[in-house]
Amino acid sequence: MLTTQLRRLGRSLLTRMGVAAGAKVRPQGLKAVNIAFVDLLKGVMPHNEAMEIAIGGNFAEIGALELALVRHYGLPRDGRLIDVGCGSGRLAKPLSEWMTGSYLGLDLVPDLIAHAKSIAARPDWRFEVVDHINIPDLDGVADMVCFYSVLTHLQHEQSYWYLEEARRVLKPGGRIVFSFLELCQPVHLQIFRDTVELAKQGAVAPMNTFIDRGTIEVWADELGMEILDLRGGSDAITAEGALGQSICVLGKPH
Repeated sequence: MLTTQLRRLGRSLLTRMGVAAGAKVRPQGLKAVNIAFVDLLKGVMPHNEAMEIAIGGNFAEIGALELALVRHYGLPRDGRLIDVGCGSGRLAKPLSEWMTGSYLGLDLVPDLIAHAKSIAARPDWRFEVVDHINIPDLDGVADMVCFYSVLTHLQHEQSYWYLEEARRVLKPGGRIVFSFLELCQPVHLQIFRDTVELAKQGAVAPMNTFIDRGTIEVWADELGMEILDLRGGSDAITAEGALGQSICVLGKPH
């Protein structure tokens, strides 16, 4: 869900969330902690602001970057995209103004899905709340599956499981685009340091996970997929600039 985590929100938000006062709320489970985090934000700021901050801030700018990336990596305008961890519609909003094809957006948090559906304003598109790792779609139907700021918050076995699901729903020749954090990137190393501090304070927030490129190579081999591109977070892949998170593109064989 989050791109640059609570670091962008500053100490003031942690205080408003009760962390400085010693709050130690630790709900169990991936879905529960994400819902709790969104609820905390809704309690300290207006609804629309909470919906945008919940997935990392810079809503419009990052959304434009995400759209540019899926276009750059070959999403057909009339194709089918599955957006896993679509959040509150950061990609869906600008995508809705360009894409004529079909879309499936998935997220754990009902409030985020409702907001995404509202701002995309595409009655022909599907938005669904999920409760566990799965992509509720048929085999071989998607041109692309994207995971923006999703594998950054999962355990490695969960990430691989999701990549298996993505491979299943892809057409032959389809592509997976996912962002990830790696400790060799200075900005990502700072996120790691901030994550350690948040853990010490007992903050309610999704976990951050870091993936090395060797692991991605092993996963691609296990999946029988080709690594088509692998870029660092500071690489400007499109004219819109750099995403901030590193990017991997996997291709399903024809």
